[in-house]
Amino acid sequence: MTRKVRVTFTAEQKLEYAKLMVNESYTNKQIQDISGAGPTAISRWKKQYLAEVDGHTPQGKKASTPEQQKIQDLEKQLWRAKRDNEILKKAAAFLARENSSLN
Repeated sequence: MTRKVRVTFTAEQKLEYAKLMVNESYTNKQIQDISGAGPTAISRWKKQYLAEVDGHTPQGKKASTPEQQKIQDLEKQLWRAKRDNEILKKAAAFLARENSSLN
């Protein structure tokens, strides 16, 4: 019984393979032969790349294009800023209540 070894690819590798398929007209089979990745993974890389080129930021997974990675980073920063703002609002309200009860 032969056991397949799981190969991992960096985001840069996935992006390059997707670009080869989209921009250079490589087939999924050619990329499969070059990379050793499975057909499902290759199709997923191509689909994600095409979506990102169309301006859709992937949710729940790392973006492959630099532009979409920047958008994900900015969305994360915005989420943290909103969370911090809510914490500060609650703290200010608590301190205002405490201060008014002391007077």
